[in-house]
Parts: sequence; C-alpha cells; structure tokens
Amino acid sequence: MLATFVQFIFSGLTVGAIYALVALGFTLIYNASGVINFAQGEFVMLGGMLAVFFTHAGLPMPAAIALAIAVPAVIGVLVEKFTIEPVKGAETITLIIITLGVSLVIRGLVQVTLGKGTHTIPAFSGDAPIMVAGAALTPQSLWVLGGTAIVVLVLWYFFARTLAGKAMLATSYNRIASQLVGINTNWVLLMSFALASALGALGGILVTPITLTSFDVGIMLGLKGFVAAVLGGLGSGPGAVIGGLLVGLIESTAAGYLSSAYKDAIPFVLILFILFFMPRGLLGSKVTDRV
Repeated sequence: MLATFVQFIFSGLTVGAIYALVALGFTLIYNASGVINFAQGEFVMLGGMLAVFFTHAGLPMPAAIALAIAVPAVIGVLVEKFTIEPVKGAETITLIIITLGVSLVIRGLVQVTLGKGTHTIPAFSGDAPIMVAGAALTPQSLWVLGGTAIVVLVLWYFFARTLAGKAMLATSYNRIASQLVGINTNWVLLMSFALASALGALGGILVTPITLTSFDVGIMLGLKGFVAAVLGGLGSGPGAVIGGLLVGLIESTAAGYLSSAYKDAIPFVLILFILFFMPRGLLGSKVTDRV
C-alpha cells in the first residue's frame, strides 16, 4: 500500500513539474502584457517534436535539445511580433481568440511537416528504475524534477539580480510608469514570449522520453498548465510552481485511487472549484484587475 502511494507521488511530481513549466510560461506573458496565451501548450509539443526531428536527423542529443529550445523561442518572438503587437489594446476576448488561432496554426503546420505519428527520444541517462520504498522512480523523472528546479532558480536569479529581469518585473507592475523611466516595454514583451516559449519547449523535451509526443499533445498540457497557473494565482511565479505540482499530485492520486478514466477531467473539476471558492488562487494578489 505504501509503495503504491509513493508511486503515485512520484508520478504526480513528475507530471506536475511539467505543468509548472507551462504555468510559468502563462505567468510570464500575463505579467508582461495581460495576455493569456492559450498557444502555450503548443510550444511544449514543439519542443518534443523538434527534439525527435533533430535527433533523427543525426544531431547529437545536446545539440538537438539546444535547437529544440531555441527554435520555439524564436517562434514565440514571431508570434508576439506579428499577432499580438499589431492589436495592442484589444479586448481580452480578442487576444484569447488570436492565441487560440496561433495554437491551431502551429498544430496544423507540425501535423503537415512532421506527421501524425507518436514519437519518442531516448531517456537521457538510461531506463533502469531507482527503487524507493518499493516504488520505481525512473532516471528521466529526476531529469524532469531537476530541470524544473534549475529553471526556477535561474528565473529567481534573473528577476532578482539582473537589469533585464528587473525591467520585466517593473513592466509587470506598471507598464506606463516603466515606459516613462526609459524601459523598452516592447522588448520586455518580446523577451517574455521568448522565455515562455523556451520554458514550454524544455518541458516537452524533458517529458517526451516518458510520455511520448505527437502533434496534438499540447492541447491538454496547455490547458492543465493554465489550471496550474490559476490555482497558484495567475501572475504569481511561485504560485505557478506550487500550482503545477499540486495539479500533478491531485491528478495522479485521484486517477490511481478512483479511475484513470477520470485523469483528464480532474484538472477541470479542480478549476471550477478554484473559480467558485478561491478565484485569486493560492498566491494571487488581493486585487485583480485583469481576468
């Protein structure tokens, strides 16, 4: 019984770490622009699919991973430049529809160019499981958890210690005041999309050896990442990480003890609960002026 419970915890933390990376992407873009980017899940898919493409093309794994992160980051910048920037000041629903359209375009292009099949890449350090309290922990799960932890630390350092990070923070607090003191808020928005896209791609690369990937995996990952962001408090970085881990743990344990048939429904039941009983999330601000 203990081994089963520990196994659910391992599974929940692994998938929750991916949700956390997706939620951080939502948070970065929301703070910089007020946009809820529903194309975020497609960058998770892009990371995994491009890693498969580059490794099959004969590139060594480190180079394939670097390119599979860099290309989505560039695509994220292009998305902001050509779809979000031209409609500055548009209604929230308009921006949501635009990001949904971007999601459909990316998914369609990947389907046409890379195919409809399911793909994987080799685990980074083998498949031999590590036994803990009778439960099996795969080495790739450690890569997922470790990679997420490193990302969180790097983002903390970036926002707390670098001028660029402080400029992004200032823009998230007050865009107009930031412009008045000389911060290039257009640059901040571009960097937010680039960072968010790179984070999503990294999540897709890390999880592909475990869950496989295909052109349509980004839909559910994006929606669950959004649930995580809302649970943690939309706009809160620490909340995004906590929300992602909690969504993963709740999903894994509920699916294990109830039925795996409900696995994909659980996050959406959770978001209804959040919206009814704590709409600000766990670490959200007391006043929310953008929904």
